[in-house]
Parts: sequence; structure tokens; C-alpha cells
Amino acid sequence: MPELPKKRPERQLTESYGKSGGRNVYGRLTSRRRGGGHKRLYRVIEFRRAKFDVPAKVQALEYDPNRSANLALLAYADGQKTYILAPEGLKVGDSIVCTDKPDFRLGNNLPLSIIPPTTKIHAVELYPGRGAKICRSAGNGAELVGIEGNNATIKLPSGELRLVNASGQDITVAGAGAAT
Repeated sequence: MPELPKKRPERQLTESYGKSGGRNVYGRLTSRRRGGGHKRLYRVIEFRRAKFDVPAKVQALEYDPNRSANLALLAYADGQKTYILAPEGLKVGDSIVCTDKPDFRLGNNLPLSIIPPTTKIHAVELYPGRGAKICRSAGNGAELVGIEGNNATIKLPSGELRLVNASGQDITVAGAGAAT
């Protein structure tokens, strides 16, 4: 993977990340040996890609101190910017889209019902419209085993076969690898 730039995150896509330091709501120490660490901002990530058929260009790949996967800063054609989990192999300048048409490029977000079996996927929604819940950390990727009716069988990195709803489900195509 190329060297990630050492720049500040996009300001409107960050929130403060407060820590308790082991103290309760009264400020009293309740859990000893907690606290310290480095101050860090929380990057708001779009796990539920809601902009359909609006192309987005990858502006930057960034490090995220709050998770093991790197992030991709997307700039949509309508001017909005968001962070997503960056699949391995995604480069600055690539164009991705969330669509229900069979467009199998790296980073695209597609319904499970149109993805062919044996495709590597990541950022899988358990329930349609609720956002990605499975295979979100670095190096994780599931494999679509098959689709029968409204159900899809997914093989998780642990080897578990999971049955999920295939209709209306949005999945990010991971290509060769998984989230970086």
C-alpha cells in the first residue's frame, strides 16, 4: 500500500472523541489504571451508502486511529464529501458508485442479489438499510457462496456460513482483498 498522507482529516466529517479516564458521571475514579493515550478525532464513516447512482471520486486515502482499516475520502458529483472504509487496491482518483446495476469495479456498492458467487466482499449489511455490520476491519473479507431466493449465503473469515437477506442489501465489492 502506498504511503498515506499526513494531513488533517476533513473538518466537517470529524467529531470530538471524549474519554472518561475511568471516571463516572460525578468525576470520581471508579476504574483504576484507565486513561492516558493520545488525543484523537472520530471520523464519521458512511456505513450506509444512501446516494444511489451518484458517482464519487476518491480524493484521499487516510489513516484512522480509531480502527484498523484505512479510510477513503469521497467527493460526490453533487459536492458532498464522506468517508468510507477503503478496500485494498483502491487508489486516489478512482471513481466509485452505489448502484443496483451490475458494475463490478473495486469499491462499488451493490445489492447481493446481482453479485456473482465466489466474489470477495466486505462491509456487509445484516439487514437492508441499516448499514454495514460485518467484515469492516482491516484484512477482513467475506465470500458470497450462493443465492437462493431471497437469502444469500456468505462465508465469513472465521469460516462460519451466514444466511442473510439478499433483497435490497448493499455490499461493497472488495475485489482482490478486503478493507485495508
